[in-house]
Amino acid sequence: MSVTINDVARLSGVSKRTVSRVINCSPAVGEATRERVLEIIKETGFSPDKQARGLASSRSYLLGLIYDNPDALYIDQVQRGALSVCAELGYELVVHPGSSKHEDFIDDCLRFISRSKLDGVIILPPVSENKALAAALREAQCPYVRLASVDLDDADNIVVSDERAAMRDMASHLVELGHTDIGFISGPQHFRSSIERLAGFLAELQVYNVQLPGSRIVEGKNNYESGLMCAQTLLDTPNRPTAIVANNDEMAAAALRVASNLNIKVPDDLSVAGFDDNILASRIIPSLTTIRRPVYNMACLAVQKLINKSRATKEKLPLQKTVTPTLVKRESTGQCSE
Repeated sequence: MSVTINDVARLSGVSKRTVSRVINCSPAVGEATRERVLEIIKETGFSPDKQARGLASSRSYLLGLIYDNPDALYIDQVQRGALSVCAELGYELVVHPGSSKHEDFIDDCLRFISRSKLDGVIILPPVSENKALAAALREAQCPYVRLASVDLDDADNIVVSDERAAMRDMASHLVELGHTDIGFISGPQHFRSSIERLAGFLAELQVYNVQLPGSRIVEGKNNYESGLMCAQTLLDTPNRPTAIVANNDEMAAAALRVASNLNIKVPDDLSVAGFDDNILASRIIPSLTTIRRPVYNMACLAVQKLINKSRATKEKLPLQKTVTPTLVKRESTGQCSE
């Protein structure tokens, strides 16, 4: 027999209304009582009916995820992080892939939010960089949190990955290995993340008085196919660089493939590095030196911030705005042989 709210009230020694207030995060419950009720809920495995909760609190307990990103591994990490917090706090996640290139993209997002009766949305890059979308959500009074590589919003509305700082670490790593002739496969330069990563890399090279000429920078599209073309441009020449850094792991993997096709040994003759540390980075041969972006944790933070917005003021929890990606050294980078 399933546990009911009446059972929780009886075992807790409180009224059904008090249990309901605890479930709905009402400030009108003392901390000791709240902890007692939550402990009984945990012990009994009680799961409140989400529809009934929504009716009682004017909330749907549904959060949305809006994205226009072809990186399936990135999306998977985000969903895993978001769902872990949703499951713990009694929320559900509804995903909405879209195309930011369509002229009705913002209207489509607003229809999705209205149709699904969402309590808030998480917006992933590069869509999170869209100022017009953020303005439309504020106008519609829809709570949102943006995942981004640069500080674009109020602290409650954003989780920032400091990718400029992370790429400075990558530049230091390669220069300390003796590399001074480096090729860079950037992402699309209309994305802020691509701009931040390249800027951080260039800034650190300047500290070491290492130059990266424009001829060593080629722009990719953050996919494998474009990575192949860019790596071919950098490597199929007598005067090739001793290291290549790619804007993401997918294009770095493409660079490894081109190097193999050209009989260039990695890392003996060429060092290769990426960004993201997706699941393939540690499994390919050689394993990929990269920047680990804490996507799972960023998604967790985003959900916590959204749920924070629905809490009474005195119950809001202070949550960090910025996370720092970290350098992961693996087999694909080594001492420069020249």
